[in-house]
Amino acid sequence: MNIPPRAGVGLKPQHYREILETVPDIGFFEVHAENYMGAGGPPHRYLTAIRELYPLSLHGVGLSIGAARPLDRDHLRRLKDLIARYEPGLFSEHLAWSSHGEAFLNDLLPMPYTKETLQRVASHIDEVQETLGRQMLLENPSTYIAFAESTYAEPDFIAEVQRRTGCGLLLDVSNVHVASTNQQWDPFAYVDAYPLGAVQEIHLAGFTPETDEKQRPLLIDTHNRPVDPLVWQLYAYVIGKLGPSPTLIEWDADLPSWGELHAEAMRAEAHMESYAPPQEVRLAGTG
Repeated sequence: MNIPPRAGVGLKPQHYREILETVPDIGFFEVHAENYMGAGGPPHRYLTAIRELYPLSLHGVGLSIGAARPLDRDHLRRLKDLIARYEPGLFSEHLAWSSHGEAFLNDLLPMPYTKETLQRVASHIDEVQETLGRQMLLENPSTYIAFAESTYAEPDFIAEVQRRTGCGLLLDVSNVHVASTNQQWDPFAYVDAYPLGAVQEIHLAGFTPETDEKQRPLLIDTHNRPVDPLVWQLYAYVIGKLGPSPTLIEWDADLPSWGELHAEAMRAEAHMESYAPPQEVRLAGTG
């Protein structure tokens, strides 16, 4: 099933039973690929049942697209098997790295935006798309530092990756707000510079506000609370440009009740329902 231009939520084991018992009105569910790479067991039984009722988006966190090492072929094989099993409407991964040598790190780490990094990221995406036989969406990161050696602004780097590989994009609006606050960018200018024509999915999530050593605002991408009002404002701006688009509420820690999570998704639906396409302007006397 294709992903509709509606709101969805990340599927969590705590909500399996309630979803199957109540069959709520929701656009789609998204799961992290790595949580379902085992051969069987309760996670697959529940996901199979839910997949029969709803479209599914698959979100990877372990490919390490930006790493200065070859992609893990075994991970790619298991990912391909999972996609064949569930036929998700969309598959996405992060513009980040999480492996070095034989070590795998439990984090999504940033990289400098240089020609060398561009070539490596594009080569890895080409390999992923060729192996999977389908398009991958690339997600913009939440960042806390900038590299002095970067020669591209982040939206320009992502645009060039997309142009070279033909990948799609996942625009994480919360990540735009987090990175813009941390690095003193204008988030609306970021959106204006972003290749919106390639966006096929949007993410929204909560963050934790902190301060750095100079008492400046520092936002941590924690996915453990409701979407911030400033992110909703930025999302409305994005929807004003894109129109209704598949939008996921990410909530991965300190999970709320199903009702609270569903209510967050309905807020995104309300924004999409209020979208009005630009009116065509006609000159007087023309038909």
